[in-house]
Amino acid sequence: MENIEYFKKSAYAIKSEVVKIMQHLHMYPELSFQEFETKKYICRVLDEWKIRYVKDIGNTNSVVAILEGNAKGKNIGLRAEIDALPISEETKLPYKSKQKGIMHACGHDVHTALLLGALYILKNLEKKINGNIYAIFQPAEEKLPGGAINILKDKFFEKLSLDAVLAYHVYPYLPAGKIGLHCGNYLASSDEIYITVKGEGGHAANPHLVGDTVLASANILITLNQLINRLSNPINPSIISFGKIIANGATNIIPDKVYMEGTFRTFDEKFRTKFLKHLHSTVTNICSNFNCSCEITIKNGYPVLINNPELYNVVKKLSSKFLGELNIVDVEKRTTSEDFAYFSQKYKSLFIRLGTGGTKDTEYPLHSPNFKVNEKIFDFAHGLLAYIALSLLNEKWEDLLQ
Repeated sequence: MENIEYFKKSAYAIKSEVVKIMQHLHMYPELSFQEFETKKYICRVLDEWKIRYVKDIGNTNSVVAILEGNAKGKNIGLRAEIDALPISEETKLPYKSKQKGIMHACGHDVHTALLLGALYILKNLEKKINGNIYAIFQPAEEKLPGGAINILKDKFFEKLSLDAVLAYHVYPYLPAGKIGLHCGNYLASSDEIYITVKGEGGHAANPHLVGDTVLASANILITLNQLINRLSNPINPSIISFGKIIANGATNIIPDKVYMEGTFRTFDEKFRTKFLKHLHSTVTNICSNFNCSCEITIKNGYPVLINNPELYNVVKKLSSKFLGELNIVDVEKRTTSEDFAYFSQKYKSLFIRLGTGGTKDTEYPLHSPNFKVNEKIFDFAHGLLAYIALSLLNEKWEDLLQ
């Protein structure tokens, strides 16, 4: 096993190439399920580096690069997303997006470049690898149903047993040089809720003669928030929020329809199922009380993302050796969601938050049109990922905790 200094020097040596890859991806972003040119670009890089790969797994724009070790051992997966967002970029970066209305505002260009950089380092150590590394370039994280579930259902992954899967994700709330880790349930599940309340509309001065769709909708909002506060375990918080309500009546008109759209998030998969059943019965009963009916549509989103405790402990130890203990931060759980959760439901997984802030112009939140990263991460981040991956392959995990 090479020492830490080797990985640091290797990372710095190819910094300019990794930055070049990131900048190209940033200039030519593509939306979810449309990452055709991005896929081709990744394949060209892998061809140049003579790294074997398979593509289009699960009928998606995916690429899975494979490094086969010199001896039998574990299988480690490293995942990066490749899609962008429908956001018009407002930065003044010299490599600003050239695609109108599309931007890498969530760091997927960074994740992809760093994973390619880690592969380059590991390729040079291929004869020292015990086991196999699968680098998964996954499309469509930003749009339901997501790309992860499609590729995991493919026969390629049905036959593949992975001992661990790791993923980086940029995190502007930590300065560059630090990483954030969380043990256990980290990101919430997410479900989209669509409710249409129907009634016989009419004059607002005669509510007893109509089905009051507006009052029924108001009761739905209040009751569902009360219900979630009483049914959920406060240790694992849950949220229901409605961000869109259309009641197209007037001061003296009760409309015949009210449309409501919201999101439900939780850290407990059992409670997720339980609450959605309660939601159906609660909304139906409320509408009945106001002489209304309803249509309810639930679009199930991503499940809870679980960071495996054993993997958390091992990676925390390895990262501390590489970056120093003071640069490893325990971060709180978040009610955002990510389709890496599908990997975490199937394999031992760890979602690593990569600090990309630290300066005034790099602290914009994810999905901001001004989002950009602190490029100091390209000094080391791909080296750290390669170091962790090779350690997980070549060493006994219990020994790494010593």
